[in-house]
Amino acid sequence: QVQLVESGGGSVQVGGSLRLSCAASGYTYSSSSYCMGWFRQAPGKEREGVAAIYTSGGSTYYADSVKGRFTISINNAHDTLYLEMNSLKPEDTAMYYCAANKFICPLSRGKPTASFVAWGQGTQVTVSS
Repeated sequence: QVQLVESGGGSVQVGGSLRLSCAASGYTYSSSSYCMGWFRQAPGKEREGVAAIYTSGGSTYYADSVKGRFTISINNAHDTLYLEMNSLKPEDTAMYYCAANKFICPLSRGKPTASFVAWGQGTQVTVSS
């Protein structure tokens, strides 16, 4: 099972930027055979898919609410996943989780779903005005 550890969360003002990182280890298959994703969950709300990427370097997927503001990427060694977040809004405040899934990106209407098999513990992002 893939182990995932997020970092980089914090407090930022509206319009600011943050970069989240997720350290990945323990791939049971080739590290280029996974889909990695970022999710977020605000208090009282369901977990929401934010972005996803194939580790093979292929397609990326974004929720409409973050398109043009957030960028998902992964390093060449496939051991660190990133989420660059710009133009942050108060509604981006949430616990952010990274996730991994073998072979496919579970998607619905172009947005990652919570069907990933491995999850990190989360990192808090707070955007204040």
